[in-house]
Amino acid sequence: MSQMSSRAWGLLVLLSVLWGGSFLFVGLAVREWPPLSIALSRVALAALALWLLIAWRREVLRLDGAALRAHAGMGLLNNAIPFVLIIWAQGTLPAGVAAIFNATTPLFGVLVAHALATERATPMRAGGVLLGMLGVAAMVGVDPLATPLPAAVAMLCATFSYALAGQWGRRFRELGVPPIHAAAGQTTASALMLLPLALLFEAPGVPSTQVAVALVGLALLSTALAYIIYFRVLALAGPVNLLLVTLLIPVSSFAFAALLLDEPLAWRHLVGMAGIAAGLALIDGRLFKRA
Repeated sequence: MSQMSSRAWGLLVLLSVLWGGSFLFVGLAVREWPPLSIALSRVALAALALWLLIAWRREVLRLDGAALRAHAGMGLLNNAIPFVLIIWAQGTLPAGVAAIFNATTPLFGVLVAHALATERATPMRAGGVLLGMLGVAAMVGVDPLATPLPAAVAMLCATFSYALAGQWGRRFRELGVPPIHAAAGQTTASALMLLPLALLFEAPGVPSTQVAVALVGLALLSTALAYIIYFRVLALAGPVNLLLVTLLIPVSSFAFAALLLDEPLAWRHLVGMAGIAAGLALIDGRLFKRA
């Protein structure tokens, strides 16, 4: 695991805010719409926005065989599979428990990278990941053992898919594909994968104003803009460091709930945030080297 620069940390925090906000958007949309339709709308609207931006910049997307395989693999591993699984799981899963499972992503990332010999894990950084996960668990204050088994399996499969996507996404840098092109390619690929499934299994109807606003926010902020930043961090810091964003997402989610929904912050939230901060400092390592 390479050490992250200050710029990479800043982008990672911004990404956590965008993805933390996605819980608000999904929470509104899932009240009325089914999972496949929400996931399809998210990636399709994001792809449209990204293509319009590429056209406005008068750029040409690389569409040779290697690039198409990279886009298809990323669309499957980073969008289609995890989006549907997480949205489905949240139908029966409390948000706090979902945050715990989502925070296992960097642990899977460390294990996958170590197994593939792309990034060797040090004991200090592996300990930092575990400390951050304990911080998330303290923050949400729920019993993960009470989780329905199908929802738990779905969440773990989704986070494992994210870990695989982090490794797959390395090839965009090798191919010289800019972040905005990688984001447009993967969202387009996942939209094409989800479209026939949504048409075959669901009929959601016309969305209400609330659902429409939630879907637009989910697509433009939490997907289109977020994935441009995602691929920038991936190029700067590597796939394992990138997955640390899942430790920061619960902090953003609780902050949004406190600011926008008037939900009070408890002591466990502050303790959890301190645990997450300590874990990230351990992973980064610079503070301990200076000490």
